[in-house]
Amino acid sequence: MLGNVELISRLVLAAALGSVIGFERERLSWAAGLRTHMLVCVGSALIMIVSAFGFADVLSDEHVVLDPSRVAAQVVSGIGFLGAGSILLRGEIVRGLTTAASLWSVAAIGLAVGGGLYTASLAATIIILLILAGVKPLERRFISAKQRRQLTLLVERGSLTFHSLDAALGTSSPRVKQFVLQQSDDRESVDEVIITLSRVSQPEYDAICAALRRLPGVREFREDGPRN
Repeated sequence: MLGNVELISRLVLAAALGSVIGFERERLSWAAGLRTHMLVCVGSALIMIVSAFGFADVLSDEHVVLDPSRVAAQVVSGIGFLGAGSILLRGEIVRGLTTAASLWSVAAIGLAVGGGLYTASLAATIIILLILAGVKPLERRFISAKQRRQLTLLVERGSLTFHSLDAALGTSSPRVKQFVLQQSDDRESVDEVIITLSRVSQPEYDAICAALRRLPGVREFREDGPRN
């Protein structure tokens, strides 16, 4: 059986490692942030401790055989319900999968700490943090940016708003990453609208362009191409 100092140390370490990953999610204002990740990690560590050492009295009977991994195994499936709560559906875009995966990974870290695998838990925390904070800028630079398209429209003043655009595009409206409306300097009573689309396929891009051309009040439509 673990001593009190060792037991408390494992729980504190689990809270610390969970907070490191949770802070990265917290700064992006996700629902599952600092406290959620800390709770998941500490809870998983405690479950692992109970699973591995909580049945010592029962195991003293020579006729009793228990698998210490059975209780801990339920964390892997049980954490899926909590992860599902962080997944959001906006139109046709699913958001929150990365946060759900981070919760699942934090649960594994908690199990590792509870089982005394300190090196593995520390290494996993560093790797996960690098994936969350380090890979995202590269993804934005080399992948997401190349999937953006920019369109410029000249429309009659007041004829196009974000709400009317949302209604016109329907299920494709979540693809609008940026909507900028400003008065045209060289023409009177005309607004210049710049629309940036993100993660849009070619068929969907063609459908969006066709819908924008059909909008009332559109005097000029210009495709600016991919935006890097």
